[in-house]
Amino acid sequence: MATILIVSGSPAPTAPTGVLLRHVTDLLVGHEVHTLTVRDLPTVSLLSGDLLDGTIRHAMELVDRADGIVVASPVYRAAYSGLVQSFLNLLGKAALTGKVLFPLASGGSQGHLVAIEYALRPLLAARGAVDVVPGHFVLDEQIGETLADQTARDLAGAVRRFSQALTEHPGLATAS
Repeated sequence: MATILIVSGSPAPTAPTGVLLRHVTDLLVGHEVHTLTVRDLPTVSLLSGDLLDGTIRHAMELVDRADGIVVASPVYRAAYSGLVQSFLNLLGKAALTGKVLFPLASGGSQGHLVAIEYALRPLLAARGAVDVVPGHFVLDEQIGETLADQTARDLAGAVRRFSQALTEHPGLATAS
């Protein structure tokens, strides 16, 4: 069983990315899953990089303990959210080394799909991420309390690939 941290850059629990993450959490059966909702972190401490703040320190500990991390963000103008950027800025340059990463995004048009490869993936690499599974993008209009059949199958396949990568990851295999 892997420990997974979901980092949510969703501006609200009812926003498409927040709803999408509920579906992802349901698919991560058999893993210990923790969710870090960046919007709930203390704003001044987040933006000033106050690593002495207890809540920020706890968030950093969640990152340290995770075997795998889902980084989820809405896409605005072909870029990830400022919440995601602010949180990842707190991490050291090697904070994501040895972890399996799964970039996940939602947005209003297919044109936003490029944000995963051209914006989010390089940001993760700058924090030491090497093991990044192919990201997954879902159009906002396809996200609801239930997902359309094809959208649900595509999401389940992406989560399955992430889960499989965790299972095969050398760091997790030796820790078991």
